[in-house]
Amino acid sequence: MEVTIQKAVLAAITDDPAKVSGVPVFVAQDDDSRQKKALYLSRILQAAVHDLGDGVLIVVKH
Repeated sequence: MEVTIQKAVLAAITDDPAKVSGVPVFVAQDDDSRQKKALYLSRILQAAVHDLGDGVLIVVKH
């Protein structure tokens, strides 16, 4: 039996951890670092990245 995660926010990447709660948070100092971490996480977790604005990206499994 294979167990998969679907329809969940897996992580957030932000410049300020106070902006996010309830999921693992990865802190990045600038936009380039945020984008790179989001790309790596999306590949590792086989998920999509969405930009919420205000320096917050989320990694979502659809």
